[in-house]
Amino acid sequence: MQKFHLPDKTRFVLFLTFCILSGVHAQDVLPLKEAVSLAIDNYGSIKAKNAYYQASGTLEKEARRTYLPDITVGARNDYGTVNGLYGPSFGFGGSGLASSGPVYEEENWDAAFGSLYFASFNWEVFAFGKARQRTRTAEAATDRDSKDWQQEIFQHKIKVAATYLQVVAAHQLVLSYRKNLERAETFRNIVIARTRSGLIAGVDSLQANAEYSNARITLTKAIDNEQEQSNNLSRLMGVLPDEFIPDTLFISRIPMTLDRESRATAAHPVLQWYESRVNYSDTRTKFLKASFLPSVNLVGVIQTRGSGFFHNYTPDNEAFTGNYWDGIEPKRANYLLGIGINWNITEPFRGSQRVKAQKYLSRGLRDEYEQARQQIEAQLKYSEQKIRNSLDNYKEAPVQVNAAREAYHRQTVLYENGLTDLNTVTQALYALVRAETDRDIAYNNVWQALLLKAAATGDFGLFEDQL
Repeated sequence: MQKFHLPDKTRFVLFLTFCILSGVHAQDVLPLKEAVSLAIDNYGSIKAKNAYYQASGTLEKEARRTYLPDITVGARNDYGTVNGLYGPSFGFGGSGLASSGPVYEEENWDAAFGSLYFASFNWEVFAFGKARQRTRTAEAATDRDSKDWQQEIFQHKIKVAATYLQVVAAHQLVLSYRKNLERAETFRNIVIARTRSGLIAGVDSLQANAEYSNARITLTKAIDNEQEQSNNLSRLMGVLPDEFIPDTLFISRIPMTLDRESRATAAHPVLQWYESRVNYSDTRTKFLKASFLPSVNLVGVIQTRGSGFFHNYTPDNEAFTGNYWDGIEPKRANYLLGIGINWNITEPFRGSQRVKAQKYLSRGLRDEYEQARQQIEAQLKYSEQKIRNSLDNYKEAPVQVNAAREAYHRQTVLYENGLTDLNTVTQALYALVRAETDRDIAYNNVWQALLLKAAATGDFGLFEDQL
């Protein structure tokens, strides 16, 4: 059977087409909202703090149930002797034995079955606010961990958005430097052609080759920076690094609303977390003080016993039975009700130092809150200044690009006609590259400034609503 062979050139074209199509498929557009959503769902610290919050909520439910009394029920069957002996005893390390019976001159080994059935409860009916403060402390802990989870989500949104904008800027710079490489290659070809025709000196072609190599190196560095920023974004999203194309929204327009009124900084998720830490510390201080007070307990016990030893076992040593059912049958019952108050009068002297230490912790937490508030207010003022400056640069960037492009075009025409030297053209090219770079990041800087304001106000919607 004859095999069919494609020509080498055809196979190369097919292979190249497959690689291009595969690359296009791999590089999907990733919207910022999707990146933020993936980050919230996958990032480890957010999931961990959500688990801590769930644990605190569970402990809060446990604290509420401390109001319930301790109720114990039990049943026990035994088999053994009932030799008694007058004398003191102390149960230590499980050595206690609760045998009771008549005291005889000599030991005997009469044995029978016995049983004990009981139910008891111990209810702290009044504790001068200790149970209530225990519940409030658990509630404060839940609120603290909830606020910690929320501020972690907020801060991570800011990190993801900032890194995304870095990817946008890096991607746009790659496109600009690729265009610069094309210009450098076109100009190099012109210089080489003129050199070969003897119209200009050969040194110009060497300089053109050097500029072309510099453009290639600059493009490679830009690609490396884009890959680094993409890797950082993948790490923040909690996914494996992959190539993707950022949304062109951030290079096509600036935010529609930049003068939106900011919320009060007191509603900032980070400040709310700091405040919840202070509240928890203050609540715990009250709980420690409440532990100094006494508690009133209501107790009750009901029990019944059975024994294989009959009531006339003394003096009749034969009055017992080894039958199991006769031994475990309840024969005597007792009950007990009681109320008592317990107060460790030395606890206030020991616990006062714990209260004092907790007050110092509260003071330190308040200082941290105040420091965070000052930093956020300073960041908010800076963000307003940055928005104004970025808007000025955004308006000026097109003017710079148009002027630099026209200057480069004129210098190129002059060089082709032998009216200027290569150094002048190179300087014009540098000015054009710088202008295009400034233009590329001008849009991005406006979005970065808005994101900074969103971070300072604690309102991510200030940024997200513009998408």
